Amino acid sequence: MKASLQDSSPDISAPSVSLKVHPWRSSLYEELHNRPSPVIEGNCHVTHFTVLIDNNREDLYQHVADLCRRYSVPPPAPESSCLYQDFGGFEMRWERHTEFANFTFISPNTEPFDPDALSFVPRDWLATMPGELVVAVNLALVDQAPDDKQLHRWFEGQRISGAWVADEKAQVWTAFKLHSDGLGRIVACNHGLTAYQAGRLVQRLFELETYRLMSLLALPVARQMGGELSRIEDNLATLNQSISDIEADKDERILLQELSQLAAEVERHRSNTNFRFSAAVAYHDLVRDRLRQLREGPIDGMQSLREFLERRLTPGIKTCNSVRDRLEDLSRRIHRTTSLLRTRVDLSIQEQNQHLLSSMNRRSQLQLRLQQTVEGLSVVAIGYYVLSLLEIAFMGLKSAGIPINSDMAKGIALPVVLGAVYWGVHSIRQHITRRSRGGAGDTAETEPDAAAKK
Repeated sequence: MKASLQDSSPDISAPSVSLKVHPWRSSLYEELHNRPSPVIEGNCHVTHFTVLIDNNREDLYQHVADLCRRYSVPPPAPESSCLYQDFGGFEMRWERHTEFANFTFISPNTEPFDPDALSFVPRDWLATMPGELVVAVNLALVDQAPDDKQLHRWFEGQRISGAWVADEKAQVWTAFKLHSDGLGRIVACNHGLTAYQAGRLVQRLFELETYRLMSLLALPVARQMGGELSRIEDNLATLNQSISDIEADKDERILLQELSQLAAEVERHRSNTNFRFSAAVAYHDLVRDRLRQLREGPIDGMQSLREFLERRLTPGIKTCNSVRDRLEDLSRRIHRTTSLLRTRVDLSIQEQNQHLLSSMNRRSQLQLRLQQTVEGLSVVAIGYYVLSLLEIAFMGLKSAGIPINSDMAKGIALPVVLGAVYWGVHSIRQHITRRSRGGAGDTAETEPDAAAKK
């Protein structure tokens, strides 16, 4: 059983060595020895189940512990990922992986595909197994090579594939199909394998079947995504065509909103399918690896396992990869289209800002001219009233007996009064302008200080 990564490693007992031991040291040593191959001698019947575990890992452990309690067998530790135990009439091998769990039941000295091969396993326990069943396959390991009639009967007349394996020390036949009992079937004939080698062969065949079906879990997703991606591609093509026909800012905003919705939809599909497609590639690599380990040799007149899987499995994986590539390409195309549209929007905004600045500039010029006009009229009006006051003063002086020509005095005072009034009005305007500029500068200087204090 797999040790927990949190278990502490034993100290080094050598008297001349005193080192600090990493807490994962022992578990790292044991990692390479986890999930060993079974040791199988003679004829036997092996049934293998693979279930998706999702979020029910605790239920799965409790289910395994329940079987152990029924047979008075020590259950595995809660953190363990495997259990290999002899239950008397059968041997069970349980392995928990990241996404799925395997249950393998080995019944020695049992006829091939005997319907009572699992009679030792409680039926209610099998019926309540957590998770969703993906792989269910029976394997018959025999010592005598079956003839064509036996193969025809065992595989119920279905077309089979077969090959010499393990450097021609064994033969394997399978139909890669479900049979009348709802399980797949594999026949292996031992022509000189040791018990350990036979166990390794059985394990590789089950892994081949498991990884084959696990890789194909992405195919229905890819087929379902095909129509969705076609619709998104059509919408994107329509949006690209509409970009060249933009006539108003409103059109740009609407197109940008539609592009954002398409981008969100594509990202949602990517997040929902990324794990499944990546897992399909990883499982397919494991299938090819197990095929290499089988070291196949041809059987005359029969399709080999490698040939069948390369012709039937590889196109499905390529379909998944194609859909994933289409998703990535759609994401890049939408990003480029969005960048193009944003550039057009930015150019439109800059053009609007330029028009606004030009309008503000013209308005400022008009205000300046109006101010200058008002300033000139103010000088004339104020000068007029000052000269009127001076005329009254000149007439008063003349009445007081001072000989003065009021008309001449007004004419002489006219330029002086207008000049003084103009200088005064101009000085007041400059003073107000300086104060307003100085106030804005103080505000700009004090705002950072206030922000810093906050």
